[in-house]
Parts: sequence; C-alpha cells; structure tokens
Amino acid sequence: MAVALGYTMQATVAAWLMATLTTSALLVALVQTASTAPSLLFGLLAGTLADIVSRRKIILATQFILLAATATLGIAALFGTLGPVALLMGTFLIGAGFTLYLPAQQASINDLVTRADLSRAVGLGAVAFNLARAIGPALAGALAAWVGSGNALLASALFFVVMIVALRGWQDPGHAIPGVPETLLSGIQIGLRFARHSPPMRALILRNLIFCSCASALWALLPVIARDQLGLGAGGFGLLSASFGIGAIIGALVVPPQLYRLPLNTVVNAGVILWAFATLLIAVTHILAIALVGACAAGAAWVTVLASLSAGIQSTAPAWVRARAVAMNLVAMQSSLALGSVLWGWLANSEDTRIALAVSAVTMLALLALSYRIRVRMGDEADVTLGLQPPELAIAVEPLPDDGPVLIQVEYQINPENREAFLRAIQAIEPTRRRNGASDWRVFRDLSEDGRFVERFVITSWAEYVRLRARMTITDRQIHERVGQFQQPGVEIRISRLIGTTSRDAFPVTGDAASS
Repeated sequence: MAVALGYTMQATVAAWLMATLTTSALLVALVQTASTAPSLLFGLLAGTLADIVSRRKIILATQFILLAATATLGIAALFGTLGPVALLMGTFLIGAGFTLYLPAQQASINDLVTRADLSRAVGLGAVAFNLARAIGPALAGALAAWVGSGNALLASALFFVVMIVALRGWQDPGHAIPGVPETLLSGIQIGLRFARHSPPMRALILRNLIFCSCASALWALLPVIARDQLGLGAGGFGLLSASFGIGAIIGALVVPPQLYRLPLNTVVNAGVILWAFATLLIAVTHILAIALVGACAAGAAWVTVLASLSAGIQSTAPAWVRARAVAMNLVAMQSSLALGSVLWGWLANSEDTRIALAVSAVTMLALLALSYRIRVRMGDEADVTLGLQPPELAIAVEPLPDDGPVLIQVEYQINPENREAFLRAIQAIEPTRRRNGASDWRVFRDLSEDGRFVERFVITSWAEYVRLRARMTITDRQIHERVGQFQQPGVEIRISRLIGTTSRDAFPVTGDAASS
C-alpha cells in the first residue's frame, strides 16, 4: 500500500504543480496521461518480465527508480528549476516504474501465505492498492496545501523507502519452468493465449471491463459535479473526495471477510449494484449531504468490486503466468477507465452531467443483467498447483530448443458403448492444451479401424513443448485422467511425438505410453 500511496500522491501533486507552472489546460491534462500511459504501453511487458525474472529484483529496482525520480522532481520544485516538460518526463518515468512494479508485487502475494489464507491475503493486497488509489489524492492535496508542492513530492518519495526496507528480509522462491526461458515477445503471446483459453480468466477480465467502463463516469465528472451541480469550490471537491476515501476504507474492512464467507460472484454483484445506486443518488441530488453519502457508498463499491476481481485473478492463474494475468487485468482497468472517461465526458458536455451519470448507472445495471451467465469465482488449489512432473521422454536425440514445430498424436481405443461419453469428455482437454501452449487441436476418428480416435495438436517449438508438459496443473491432470478412463481395458494409450524436419538429418519419430 505504501508504494501505491506514493505513486498516487505524486501524480496528484504533479497535476497541481503543472497548473501553477502553466495556464495551458492541455499540459495539465497531459500529466494524467503521462502517469497512466505507461500501464497501457508497458503493462503486458511488465507482467511477462515478472514471470521470467526474479520478482524481488524487479521490485527492488523499481523502488530505486521511483524514489530517485520523485525526489528529483521534489528538489527541482523547491529550487524553482522545474519546468513543464521536465515534469511530464519525470511523471512518465515514475508511471513506467510503477507499471513494472505492480505485477511483480501483486503476483508475489501468493508466495508469502499458505493456500488456506490465500483468498484473504490476495483480497487484502487488492484492497490496499485500491484503497491507496482512493485516498492518495486527498492526502497529497492536504500536504501540498500545508507544506507546498515540492515538500509534498519529497514526502511521497519516502513511501518508496518503506518497500526497499521491507525487501531486506524477503527471499524470492522463484518460479522457473524447466527448459529454455521464455523471451519477452513470446511471453506476451503466451500470456494472451492463456487468458483466451481460460474461461475463469476471461470472465474476470470481462467483468472488470464492464465495471470500469461505466464507473469511469463518476471518476471523470466528480470535479464538474462539485463545481456545477452542487455549486462548490475546491474545498467542496476535497470534501467529496474525502467522502469517497472514507467509503473506500469501509470497503477495505468489509471485503476480506466477505471473500472468505461468500462466493466471489455474489460479492462482485453486490458491489456493482451499490455503485450504480450510489451514482444515481449523486445524479439526482443538489444537496451536499446526500452527495456525500453517495460518494461514500461509491468508494465502498469501488474497493469491493476491483479488490474482489483482483483477488480472483491472482487465485486463478498458476504461478508461471500469474504476473501476466495481473498485468492484463490492470491494462483492462486502465484502458476502460480512459476510454469510458472520454465517452461520459462527451455525453456530459453534449447533454448534462446528471444525464451522463444516470446513463452510466443504468448501463451498468443493464450489462450486469445481460452478463448474468458470466460468473466469476476464486480459483481452487488444484487450478494453480502444478501436477506431478511427467516422466522423462524416451527419445534418441534431444532436439534443439528452437526446433519445431512439434506434432503430438495421442491414440485412444474406445469401446462402442463409451464413444459418446469419451467424445464429450475429451472436449474438456482442448482448453488445457491450448492455454499451456498448443495450437491446431483436434480429435480424429480412424475410418479403417473401428473405435480408434487420435488427438492431435501442434506446438511451435521443442522448448515450448517442454514447458507445456511442466505447466500441467492438478486440474489439468484430472481432466486427462477422466478421458483415460474410457480407454479400452488392456490397451495402452499411445503417444507419438513428431518434429518438423529441416535440411539437417531428421530426428527419429518416437512412440511410447508416457504422459503427454
């Protein structure tokens, strides 16, 4: 939470500082762009890096970057040497550092607690981040008014020292997958492929997109609500922000125990409904007290929804892809907030702020009703725990890592009475193959031999095939074992591994009964 506080405080102070350095509204708006653009530009890269490099090293390096950049801006502001361009460049650097830090930090939560405490731990971690995002701007504004913008920047820099000190006693356990390490480019592709073929992950990210796209209306229009709808000045806007922060604290206290007792889908739906009604309450009122109640409820709903979805993401992804899953969730949140803000801002400018708020709330409720079949859940231990390592491959010559593609054929012999059940069961294998690295998956029926079925899939390289075998979770193994139960008694499941030939001598084709 300390790092998130330092980051959000810096962004808030930078925006105010820019307003004192120039009268250009564009430059003031570009501060927010400089702060958030790195998450869109480098988010997936950051997640991939955190999955293939020591997370402790990434966290430590980014803290020094954040500390140095923020302190430099603070000192320059104190001495009056800070210009608009330097402020934007420094803010972008800080945003990039925070983007690289966040996936590594959030994915590391699972390494610090037992599986029994995982749901509460990831819930608390997600709550801390979203709570900091809610109260950081209010704290920054108070410090800037009290001690000045330069000193406020230096104060925000101190929060990064907290993490540097905390890292002294933490040893990164590492999450290496056997074989040749992934590259950044292939790692990004693998992360996107995993999300595409993981229904729980898709559901979580989609619910994030829906919520943030609609919730961005209140975030984007809160200053206008204070100024035009409620007739308040800067102090009134600060009061609304503080009320939102109080609600976020309430949500932070409520969410972890709720995640432990209730299904994740129930908690998320409750938060979405609360946000919609809080937004409607603000939209219809001109009374400050009622608006404060609405802002407080919105703060609680914000933390409830995003912290719960973040907890679901972290509990659903295996360790080898967890940081990438976190990064994809963050990119989804940032992009939907950015695009949604433009949409609701345009509607408010064309019609009215209250209309924009009301439409966003009604849209959120309508999308919730339309997506009732898209249920989110916390991941089970079997979903993320790697299964037993498969046996060594019986091959004459080990291919080179880049050799490929690799064609795998799994041959089944199924009795007539079991064929329909077998074909239904084997369809569940496809997502496990694809999200772990396979492509072009399909099951074929032998026309010349009754009851013979062949599962075929392709992997791009030998190195990727080695990683695919090591990525199998307990749940994946259980799905494969259920399919194997339909095999004709006394007949082994035969597996053939074929590799694409080159101008060199072709490797021999191998066939055995080992696990694929």
